[in-house]
Formats: sequence, structure tokens, C-alpha cells
Amino acid sequence: MDSSRPIGVYLIDDQAMLRAGFKSLLCEVDGLEVVGESSEVRGCLEEIEKVRPDVILLDITMPELSGIDAIPLLRKASARSRIIMLTHHEGQTFVDQALKAGADGYLSKDSDPAELRLAIQAVFRGDAYISPKVSSGLINQARGGDSGTGSQGVGIASLTPREREVFQLLAVGKSNKEVAFQLGMSLSTAKKHRENLQRKLRVGSAAELARIAIREGLLST
Repeated sequence: MDSSRPIGVYLIDDQAMLRAGFKSLLCEVDGLEVVGESSEVRGCLEEIEKVRPDVILLDITMPELSGIDAIPLLRKASARSRIIMLTHHEGQTFVDQALKAGADGYLSKDSDPAELRLAIQAVFRGDAYISPKVSSGLINQARGGDSGTGSQGVGIASLTPREREVFQLLAVGKSNKEVAFQLGMSLSTAKKHRENLQRKLRVGSAAELARIAIREGLLST
């Protein structure tokens, strides 16, 4: 770890006021530097690739592409960047999915502000970090025998990364043609992904997909 320079942090959150608050907080911490920010993922990938931040703070619930589904894209843009999920979601399903997707840390937005610095420093060193607030919630779920994953959660978990991307776009009202264009696939492939989604999630319309996305915390209202 190079201690001669500040740790470069990039913020991705669709709520401007929260980004401003986190940015102000981070700017007050010696050894940290905010090197960029964005309200969504796809629009900042080129900047991420250019800046190559040490740590990316990433929300989960965002329009068109959730933070969990964004992790592979961010890894491709900057493999060396560490990723911390910074979110209101504290359930085991979200934690499991985020860590499986490649997140290095998981922090609740309700955590003490001082913990943000600890989490950033931990993942920058190469350690994993899960907020004690989140960990205690997982322990309580385990003791109560509730994993936080219902039958619908199992359906979401069964989706491939590509299907999750298609799911997110369809949930915000994109047509098959728009999905195909945005994800660089043929129209027939987009239609096939839609059919697979509807079969796995047992739904028949975009409105139902949207309801599932909102319920699962993958789409902001």
C-alpha cells in the first residue's frame, strides 16, 4: 500500500444529495480523496477506466442497472479498484449476492460516519469489510431461521448476469428493441432472454417485472 498518496474514492449513487453528503464527509478525512462521482454506472465506465480509483462506493438500488449487477462492468473497467456496497439494504440476500458478484465490502448507510473511513482503509489494504450493523442483522436472521430469501428471491438468484441486465431494463419499461440496442445483442436474443425471465420469475408483463424489481430492492421508485 502506497502511503505517500491519498486513497482515491469514486462515488456512485443516484441520489445527488447523498453523494454530496458522502463527498463532504470524505473530504474531511486525511488520506482520502474523492476522484469522481456519478448517478449511474454505464455513463461513468469510461471515467472509471481512466481514473482507476482505489475504492468505489456503490449503491445497490439505482435506475436501469442495480449496483450488484454493475460489479462485473466496474471490474472490467478497473480490475484493481476495490468495491464497497454502500446501501440501506441489510438483508442476507443482498449481502450474499453482492459478495458473490465480487464486492470487497458491505456497509450500511445507517452506519456511524467514522465507519466509512475504516471500511475504505480495510478494503484498500486488501481485507474484506462487512459493517457490524449488517453482520448483527445476519446473526439475528440466522437465529430466527429467516434467511431473508423467499420463493421469489430464489427466482432472482437463479438469473444469469445477462438476464439480470435484461431484467433491469425491462423493469423500467424498455422494449425488446431498446434492450437489444443498449446491450449490444440481436433482437431475437433479447426476446429469448425475456422469455427466460418470464418463465423463471413466473410473470407475464413488464409491470410485473417492475413490481418484483422494486420489491427486491433492485429498482428505485
